[in-house]
Amino acid sequence: MRIPDLADRKKRGQKITMLTAYDATMARLLDRAGIDALLVGDSLGMVILGYDTTLPVTLDAMVHHTRAVSNGTRRALVIADMPFLSYQTGIAEAVRNGGRLMQEGGAAAVKLEGGRAVADVVSRLVEIGIPVMGHVGLTPQSVHRFGGFRRVGKSSHEAAHVMAEARTLQAAGAFAVVLESIPDDLAKAITEELAIPTIGIGAGPHCDGQVLVSYDAFGLYQEFTPPFVKRYAELGDTIGKAAGEYISDVRNGRFPEAGRPRTGPEREPGR
Repeated sequence: MRIPDLADRKKRGQKITMLTAYDATMARLLDRAGIDALLVGDSLGMVILGYDTTLPVTLDAMVHHTRAVSNGTRRALVIADMPFLSYQTGIAEAVRNGGRLMQEGGAAAVKLEGGRAVADVVSRLVEIGIPVMGHVGLTPQSVHRFGGFRRVGKSSHEAAHVMAEARTLQAAGAFAVVLESIPDDLAKAITEELAIPTIGIGAGPHCDGQVLVSYDAFGLYQEFTPPFVKRYAELGDTIGKAAGEYISDVRNGRFPEAGRPRTGPEREPGR
């Protein structure tokens, strides 16, 4: 998958699929399943690192996880989030940090939040060859300004602002824009207005594509599930049950079985 392929999907009316990934193993599984794009989201701060928000995530952490995802991916487009304060402090700093996510992390593109406030950053990144995906609506890095993780764009004033931000990102050169937690009719209007693809998360069925946090979709993150998420599996329960069986087998002498031949490839002990 390449960035022009996403634009072609919009023109042909073929939906774009995207999920988050944070490590090589998950990336490999999703890539083999045929996902179009993998987002190395700063959501890793919550589902991997255990924070309450995405704000503590550092650029070094994003580079680390992006490299892991890139190592596990052969087909999907890998997009990396630029974390809080990695692009808001100036264009030069944004260029250095976006460059690290591509050069060290192996990302094909970066994603950043906001519209007018970051338009100059988007333009410069695109100008020097760093493709940018935008993100409007509920922007998690601004969670305190919003007063929590809430739906955005319900009033006419907020809806007009979100539409203007999306237009600004397109004009600045973004190749796509994520629409998060906005009303369905607003997402539909933005999707019809823009020439670039829209990727929805909690924004209804009218976007050009959809993205979910994989740990939500597969039931791995059990602390909280956003209301718009569809749980396609309950892997957290499956892992918990399997771990319980392992613990019981070890404690009761059922594993390892004496004299049982080893199967599978040889590995170093403990790996």
